[in-house]
Amino acid sequence: MWLREYKTADCDQLAELFYNTVHSINAKDYAEEQLNVWATGRVDLQEWNLSFLKHKTIVAIKNDEIVGFGDIDDSGYLDRLFVHKDYQGMGVASAICNELESSVQGKTITTHASITAKPFFQQRGYRAVKEQKVIRQGIALTNYVMEK
Repeated sequence: MWLREYKTADCDQLAELFYNTVHSINAKDYAEEQLNVWATGRVDLQEWNLSFLKHKTIVAIKNDEIVGFGDIDDSGYLDRLFVHKDYQGMGVASAICNELESSVQGKTITTHASITAKPFFQQRGYRAVKEQKVIRQGIALTNYVMEK
């Protein structure tokens, strides 16, 4: 596996990976109606691309396939971190996080972790600041504001 900077040409694949990961990996912690409003399958690719370009965005590649991605902004907000369902538990998220966290050294890093991702972040030394409910299309999704 190797890591590289995001390219605009990656955006479609990242949106697909996001959708598939949420609907498979997060299904153990969220109901189907929650998954459907979280990852609708219709992200605004132009908006995502601009966000990825503005942030430090890292893409993980294995066997010529994108297997994970993550992004962090200049303030230390770790926005997205997703790993392909077939590459869970293989160090992909850790490698991406190491790269992202090192890009904002000296800053407090904050993320909004799903129920599924909370243990991963706790193992990395993040602490849960608060549990929150995010409402999407009238459906509540639980996540955790976490800091390191």
